[in-house]
This record gives sequence, C-alpha cells and structure tokens, in this order.
Amino acid sequence: MIKFLKPKIPEALPGFDTVARYYDRHNQKVAAKIKPGEYYVSNTDELIVTVLGSCISACIRDRVNHIGGMNHFMLPVTDEEKFTGANAHKGAARYGNFAMEFLINNILRNGGERQHLEVKLFGGAKVIKKMSDVGDRNIQFIHEYMSSENLQVLASDLGGNHPRKVLYNPLTGVVRVKKLRNLHNDTIVRREDRYLNDIQSDQTVKSDIELFD
Repeated sequence: MIKFLKPKIPEALPGFDTVARYYDRHNQKVAAKIKPGEYYVSNTDELIVTVLGSCISACIRDRVNHIGGMNHFMLPVTDEEKFTGANAHKGAARYGNFAMEFLINNILRNGGERQHLEVKLFGGAKVIKKMSDVGDRNIQFIHEYMSSENLQVLASDLGGNHPRKVLYNPLTGVVRVKKLRNLHNDTIVRREDRYLNDIQSDQTVKSDIELFD
C-alpha cells in the first residue's frame, strides 16, 4: 500500500499563525480557513477558504508583487472609538470598515503597493429572514468603500439567496465560488444568526462555522 505523505505546511506570515491551515488533498494545496471576523494574507501558492451567508469577503492582491489576502466581515461599520488601544483588533474585523483597513494595511506592510491592488468581492446573500437587510447593507457598504478608496474591482458575485463557499489563491488571483443550495439543517443560517445576535448584544464572539465540500 502506498502511504500518502502530507506536504509540510509552510510558515505563515507574521501575525497569521493562529489562522487554521491544512492540506487540501482535492486541490493539492495548503489552505487557510477563515471564519467570520478573521482575515489572512499570504505570498505563497496556497488557498484561502471561507463560507459566506450575508457576510462579505473581499479578495485583494497586489498583481505585481504577488501578495494578497481575504477577509470575512459580518456587518458594515461600527464606531471606531469602540476599538481603541489594547482592543484595537479584538472583534473589530467582524465589521467592514475595520476588516478592509486591516486587510489592505497588512498587504502593504508585507510588500504590496496600493497602485497594484485588484479586488474581487463575494457574499451578501439574504439568508437570515429576520434580518434580511444585512446582506444588502453589506453590499452597499462595500460598493461605497471601493468607490471612496478608488480601488479596482475586477469581479464580484454579490446578493442572491444562497450561501457561498469561496476558494481564493492570492498568488494567482484565481477564485472559485460554489453556491451552497442544499445545506443540511440550515447550518450556516443558524450559526450566522447566532453570530449576529452575539455581536448585537456585544458578547465575545466565537464562531464554529465549518466548511462544506
């Protein structure tokens, strides 16, 4: 019997060692799995993977210097005074205004240049019935942000009624999107609903959303 040898997972960029990473046998690449409120930046040939409901992910890369990343935010904006000092990053990336700033700044900090950035946008579906406008508000925010920051959007898949699984290679810019039309027990919907309630009640959020094949 031929024993499969799992390739060694390369070291992540500084500050991203807590993001869950694994070897994806199907795609034969290392993959970083980000959950709501997380973001990840890489300059190697690996995938960044997430599942989106009403949340949005921006996939951004420097096409010249070959570094990029993805974020995953739940709500558009929040008061900047809420996250200052030691709390600057704690929970802030679940909001679009912080998630975009953190992602772009980390790309630039690791060798990217703003004039070479290109963006692809995904998510914003209507999956939470009692908060059906969350996806729409996220979409409005991200369009306004792209315009105000004069960032080039190469592609987008926003809105609709189904969650999405997104796989992004920040080195090449290639994105694969799968609509999740048949979710067993509405897993993403229930967990995103709980995540939203935790944010609104200002509780510490711990997401256990997992990925579907």
